[in-house]
Formats: sequence, C-alpha cells, structure tokens
Amino acid sequence: MSFNPHHIFSENGTQEKGENARLSSFVGAIAVGDLVKSTLGPKGMDKILQSASSGDIVVTNDGATILKSIALDNAAAKVLVNISKVQDDEVGDGTTSVCVFAAELLRQAELLVNAKIHPQTIVSGYRIATKVALDALSASAVDNSADAELFRQDLMNIARTTLSSKILSQSKDHFAKLAVDAVLRLKGNTNLDNIQIIKIIGGKMEDSFLDEGFILNKKIGVNCPKRIENANILLANTAMDTDKVKIFGARVRVDATMKLAEMERAEREKMKKKVEKIKTHNINCFINRQLIYNWPEQLFADAGIMSIEHADFDGIERLSLVTGGEIASTFEHPELVKLGHCKLIEEVIIGEDKMIKFSGVAAGEACTIVLRGATNQLLDEAERAIHDALAVLSQTVKETRVTLGGGCAEMLMSKAVEEAADRDAGKRSLAMQAFATALRQMPTILADNAGFDSSELVSQLKAAHYQGKTTMGLNMENGSIADMRERGIVEAYKLKHAVVSSASEGAQLLLRVDTILKAAPRPRERM
Repeated sequence: MSFNPHHIFSENGTQEKGENARLSSFVGAIAVGDLVKSTLGPKGMDKILQSASSGDIVVTNDGATILKSIALDNAAAKVLVNISKVQDDEVGDGTTSVCVFAAELLRQAELLVNAKIHPQTIVSGYRIATKVALDALSASAVDNSADAELFRQDLMNIARTTLSSKILSQSKDHFAKLAVDAVLRLKGNTNLDNIQIIKIIGGKMEDSFLDEGFILNKKIGVNCPKRIENANILLANTAMDTDKVKIFGARVRVDATMKLAEMERAEREKMKKKVEKIKTHNINCFINRQLIYNWPEQLFADAGIMSIEHADFDGIERLSLVTGGEIASTFEHPELVKLGHCKLIEEVIIGEDKMIKFSGVAAGEACTIVLRGATNQLLDEAERAIHDALAVLSQTVKETRVTLGGGCAEMLMSKAVEEAADRDAGKRSLAMQAFATALRQMPTILADNAGFDSSELVSQLKAAHYQGKTTMGLNMENGSIADMRERGIVEAYKLKHAVVSSASEGAQLLLRVDTILKAAPRPRERM
C-alpha cells in the first residue's frame, strides 16, 4: 500500500515544497516589485485604485498606499507589503524603493538558485554585502547640523528631492519651504500631530499655505462672541442635549399636557445646572466633542462664552495637545481640570468656508498647512506627498546626516560591495556580486521611468564612480549624469539606510523559505 504524504493535512490544505515554494515566493515578490516600480523617481507614473465595494477611487504613486490597498494572495508578496508599511511608519518615505529593491534582490537570487547555489550561501553573501553597503553609505554621509544655514539648505534639498517624485513636483520649491518651516517649528520634536493638514477644495495648488496656529474646521455657536483674546478653553466630551427626553425605545405616558411641560422644565433645569458648573471653571471658550443644543448654546452666549460643538475627534485630540488642555467629561471638580490656553480665537474665511483659528497656542510649535486643489483625489495625494516630506524632515532633524540622491548613493554602495566581492574567495562572492547588481537596478529603473537609455546612462555613471567621481548621479531633467551635490539632490541618510537594511532582511527571509503550507479555507456553514 503506497503512503500518500498529503493525507496528514486536512482536506484542501496544500503544501508547496522546495523548488515550487521558492519559485512561488520569487514570483510573488518580483510581481509586487514590478507593480510599483513604474512609480519610482521624478518621472514615475501614478496608479488609480478603485474600491470594489464603494467604487471610490484613489490616484496615487505612494508605494505604501498602493500596496496597502490591493488584496494579495501570495505569501511572499505580503512580506514585501509589510516591509513597505514598516518603512512608511519608520521613515515615512522610500516605500516604493524598499519594495523594488527587495524584489530586485530576489530576482538576482533566483538566477543564483537556478545556477545551483544554495540559498543559505546567498543569504550569507547578502548579509556581508549589506554590511559593506551600509558602511560605505555611512562613510559618504555628510552632517551639516552644526551650521544652521547649511542645515536648512540640506532640509530644503531633502524636501525637494522627496517631493520631486510626487504630484507636487511642479511647485516643489513652494511646498518644500512649507514643509521645512513646519518641521523647524517643531524644534526637534518628531510628533507630527502638532502639524495639522487641512484640505480645502478649490483654488490651485500654489494657493496652499502654512498658518502659524491651529485651524479648526468648525463654526462658532449662534450669538457667541466671534473673537476672544487670552482664551481659557475647556475641552469636553459630554452630552449637551438633555433638553430632549432621550431614552431610546422608551415611552413616556402622561395624563395631562402640564405633566409633559413639567418634565421638560426639569430637563431644562438639569441642563442649566450643568452649564452653571461649566461656567465655574472660569472659561471664555467651551469646545465640545459632541453636539451642543440650542438651550445650552444660548446660556453660553448670554454668559459671553464662545461655544464650539462637534469638534471632530481628531480635532479635539489635537486641540488638547496644542493648547495644553485636557479633555473633561464631568465638571464636579473645576480645580482638577486642566484648561487649554491661547492668545486669540477668531473666525477666518478660507476659500468658501468659515473656520476657527487659534493663534498663540501653548504649544508654540503647532501649525497648520492648508492645502488647496481642484479635486478631492488631488488633495488626498498632495496630503500624502506632504506627509512623506514632513516625516522624512522630522527624522532628519534627529538623525542629521544626509546622502546624495539620483542613484548616486546606490552606485557608491554597489562599487563598495563589488570590491568586497572581488576580495572574497568563497561562493558567497557571487551573491555579493548579485547584491551589487540589484543596487545598480535602482538608477536603472529611475532612468527607464524617465524614458532615457538606462544601460547607457548607468554604465556612464558606473564608470564615473570607478574614476573616483563619487558625487555623480543621474540628472533626470535631460538624461545625463551630473554632480548631485551641486544640483542639491539630497536624501536623508536614515531613509537610505532603512531601505537597504529592510529590503535585504526581507529578501533573506524569503530566501530561507523551502515550504509554503496553506490552511484549508473555512467551509461555509449552510443555514
């Protein structure tokens, strides 16, 4: 009787072994790399993502957004998606690069596996190559943090480089300045919650601006003062609508209309007491997360207190951070409640909308970037672009080293890895060569996306680096090689470091796979 090994799995459970498993993981990962690689670089293209359920569309070239939105069945492809997600959380940009680089490493590894080199040999070669590459990157990085003027220039250049591959590339100087000003206000703090981004449809993208202060997209209550100086703000999350009898599904039976009026009066009294308690906090502005109905709003207006209702959750959380107040929900102990403060609250009009502006807030680093644009998709993509720039800049303020973009850093690393491979006597050196080739793919893809002759350009670039011109990179304006330092094409060291180390770790992880086990799908219960 022959033994069938598949019987140990439950029905429909599958396993792929050895070659098949490896092939499956290579194919999945390379497909994901190919999917996003056309978005890389200043001439990268965008993708439209359409939701199956709601039909919403997103137009984007942000790697993390694209990969987050697509449903993948391939296990290896999911690993790449996770790498790009981590890159997004850690550094905020480079999400496409990390994914493409990991895929290129696997593409090279596939060739080696086909040439009968053991995956573990490739892994150890990749590990040595990663160390060599990162050492070379670190040696070439420049730190200008001692000179404020030069450092600001670096930040501007990083912002320009980050934005040049995004939708804002046409007016990258304008947006780079917005981003740098916003991040420098943070004074070294990396909490981007202090920078609020508001999207207002209409106008053109250049109309976007940075406002020092906090803008809340709400309206001030009826009859309330429209402008308050030296505001003491109470932030609350409490129901202010007890002028309605609201017990859901309950019926109130009364035998006379008088009784109903009495109940309403009791409710009003209760509300009035609550408002009196709130007034004892000695405030002139009351902001509530929930609605404030007419009666309490009128009471606040009579007392000269500005009331703002339904401050969305994000808004009130951020307000509490920015004004230094805490969100209260009960008002028995005014002495324990921490109020928020700001110098001026006033109503402003942006585009067609009235908003409330808080100036001179307790957290001096807070500010608001107001984005304008023609369509919602455009505004969303602009927000993603500016977020990437802000994230990278805020990280650079902490880790102040910078390296050169335009494929220069990759070429530098690939040269270092190749030289190390030439000195290594083992089979590993083949894997190290492959790592160097994968690094060279990055400038190749940049050139391909711009429609230039990539093999010509990259061989020119390689020759320049071997002649010791270590600052040369690709000039994407006219398809030539140029000095990246002179052109100001600069990237954050932390970003490049994260791309190389994460992609290499992800590729090594997938190389070690020799079996893929899939659980059986859960059977549907028949009713």
